[in-house]
Amino acid sequence: MDFLQIALVLVVLLVLAIPMGRYLSRAFALEETRLDRFFGGAERLIYKLCGIRLADMSWKQYAVAVLVSNITMVAIAYLILRLQGVLPANPSGIAAMEPLLSFNTAVSFLTNTNLQHYSGESGLSYLSQMIVIIYLMFTTPATGIAVVMAFMRGLTGKRSIGNYYVDLIRAHTRVLIPLSIIVTLLLVAQGVPQTMEPTATATTITGAEQQIARGPVASLVSIKHLGTNGGGFFGVNSSHPFENPTPLSNLLEILSMFLIPASLPFTFGFMAKSRKQGWIIFGAMGVMFLAFLLLAYFNEVNGNPALERAGLSQTMGSMEGKEVRFGIAQTALFTAVTTAATTGTVNNMHDTLTPLGGLVPLGEMMLNCVFGGDGVGTINILMYAILAVFIAGLMVGRTPEFLGRKIEGREMKLIAIAILVHPLIILAPTAIALATDMGSAGISNPGFHGISQALYEFTSSAANNGSGFEGLGDNTPFWNISTGLVMLFGRYISIIAMLAVAGSLIAKTPVPETMGTLQTDNNVFLVILIATVVIVGALTFLPVLALGPIAEWLTIR
Repeated sequence: MDFLQIALVLVVLLVLAIPMGRYLSRAFALEETRLDRFFGGAERLIYKLCGIRLADMSWKQYAVAVLVSNITMVAIAYLILRLQGVLPANPSGIAAMEPLLSFNTAVSFLTNTNLQHYSGESGLSYLSQMIVIIYLMFTTPATGIAVVMAFMRGLTGKRSIGNYYVDLIRAHTRVLIPLSIIVTLLLVAQGVPQTMEPTATATTITGAEQQIARGPVASLVSIKHLGTNGGGFFGVNSSHPFENPTPLSNLLEILSMFLIPASLPFTFGFMAKSRKQGWIIFGAMGVMFLAFLLLAYFNEVNGNPALERAGLSQTMGSMEGKEVRFGIAQTALFTAVTTAATTGTVNNMHDTLTPLGGLVPLGEMMLNCVFGGDGVGTINILMYAILAVFIAGLMVGRTPEFLGRKIEGREMKLIAIAILVHPLIILAPTAIALATDMGSAGISNPGFHGISQALYEFTSSAANNGSGFEGLGDNTPFWNISTGLVMLFGRYISIIAMLAVAGSLIAKTPVPETMGTLQTDNNVFLVILIATVVIVGALTFLPVLALGPIAEWLTIR
């Protein structure tokens, strides 16, 4: 029954992802399509009001536009958080957020990470929830979608990489806003609150008074999943019955956060005019995802061996930190999806997963290309595809080519930077946290699990995921500053490097395919691509995993 549940969800996802991939390729086409007739009027009005020029951009202009717009957004977000105590739409009288926590929160939502060092219902006013959180939940995934479209155009030889502002607006008008309206209405139908009324006061059966937090929850929950954001209106995120009240709402949230990341490989196939290319990219990510999902499921359903030896029955599996209404199957699936899609929303406490169950979200975020978030994950797997082509080309003594363009030293240097930065900003801060009192003071568990807590926090930050083991006391100056910097580096270094790769490739003259050209649309390349990702990931992260979840697992065997 568990496998039937999981299989049905994944089949529905595939059925939706293929047409969604085709839709995205048309929505962001550089030439006129039928969609322009429907959305064009509203978009042209926005261009006029904002003074946007529709000229194509170079990769440098595109990168500057990304940075300038994002700097402006984070400045506005920071100011609102610092002033929320005196701003309107604050019926519960929540005070201003302190400076370092404001910095971490603004950066977190700017980078599409949504790491929360505060509790949503008690740390933010309604105005902050809407103007800072929901606003950034739209603009940051739109930025990721815009960047991946630019990168795909570079790889597939379009006339240019496009215009950032046009792509940003289209991501809103043609994708995120329509989908979020639909999902919001479906969530409200399932019982998710959507109100501007203040906290409700209720009397319990013992006569005590209880404050029940509520607010514009459904609108936040819809875009937090569609935008692979993950930040919850409530501190306990999608395990809260107001955010995720029913099994159907759980299904909606899984499909919402997985839809765009799963459709982007097909978008790439349509843009490259080779559906096989899309299927190979999707297949590589799909194989890795299923391996992680099965690892999570079997470890959670088999329970904790130490408890079994103590004579404690675990007929339902390891249910610590999990919602009974979802069970092991939907919990394992949600865990695997939220870290594969780098969403970060949770319907269970990841800190209470079995050691190898906890390795699954860690592993997916470390690889950072098992579907990934809205845009960036697809960029990462395509980056690995270029690396695989380069390695295979060296092995047979030929100049590597990808989609008719030679892969040379400039591209490989940029890709090497992107690949090396990711482990560096995870492992170096983790080592500092474990070696210093200011870092280790927040760790709540001794031994190997404590290592996993610190490692998870920086891995989640670097992968722009935002989930946490939550046993960590992270609202301190050390954790707010360090994770804030890691989130910035994890987001923008790879974006700039990959835009530079796209600009370099699009300027090259296409070379004709010959008998010696490595085919990138067959099963052989699928295996090469998976091997490249796994080998690079294993060589980089296996030692630290051996000190954390693997060592913890060995101690309870």
